[in-house]
Amino acid sequence: MALSPSRTKYRKSHRGRVRGVAQRGATLAFGEYGIQSLDRAWISAAQIEACRVAINRHLKRKGKVWIRVYPHKPISKKPAETRMGKGKGATDRWVAVVKPGAVLFEVSGASPAAAREALSLADGKLPIRCRFLQREEF
Repeated sequence: MALSPSRTKYRKSHRGRVRGVAQRGATLAFGEYGIQSLDRAWISAAQIEACRVAINRHLKRKGKVWIRVYPHKPISKKPAETRMGKGKGATDRWVAVVKPGAVLFEVSGASPAAAREALSLADGKLPIRCRFLQREEF
């Protein structure tokens, strides 16, 4: 089941622009390892779910996974072969707005090699470039 908000203030939203870099959510907060976005994009709920499944299957449910992005933005689409006009289309999917520097997923309780491989599999499901993060212990 893809992620979507249970209720929203407004059914439809403007497209908007994705400018700047992530101010919040740019560092590891929960796990020991994570992946950080290097590009800006809309990440769909289906892509987030595909990443989650890939990480959990590779780790064989050992360790814990945190999803740091959530699809809050509704994207509308008019049906195919429909004439112009007659208003804005119905909600087609939900997306998360991701800026460069945002941490997308975090993992703990796994070896560094297993975490790197699992997050690399998740990176392959995403339409953006990502980099592997590891918590620095001093």
